[in-house]
Amino acid sequence: MSNRLTHAFAGRYLLRLIFAASLLLLTGIGFAASEPAADKAEFTEAFLNDENNVNAGKQLWQQQCRHCHGASAYPGKAPKLKPRKYSPDFVYDRIANGFRKMPPWKTVYSTDQIKAITAFVKHRSFSP
Repeated sequence: MSNRLTHAFAGRYLLRLIFAASLLLLTGIGFAASEPAADKAEFTEAFLNDENNVNAGKQLWQQQCRHCHGASAYPGKAPKLKPRKYSPDFVYDRIANGFRKMPPWKTVYSTDQIKAITAFVKHRSFSP
């Protein structure tokens, strides 16, 4: 008899666990940026030259972006970047909203993360 109760309790517990996990998946909690990135962001020279922002952007670049845009990806995967020709707004827009075969990253990265990547791409130390 106690074995049946144990199985019944375990079954109810498992159902509750599955229900909670389903809610988390449906709401996206913990699986993506807490809020999608904004379509536009403001940039100041101070932000773009702040070493903390540049370093944070560099880390994100190395984790994701370099696979298509890094020196080892040429030729073929993605166009060669020419950051000196781009405005910060242009770089931010391309990262957030994508372009042609490049996917949008605004549901993966937060506004601050995309701004940090932009700061790194626009920084004098950047070299794809």
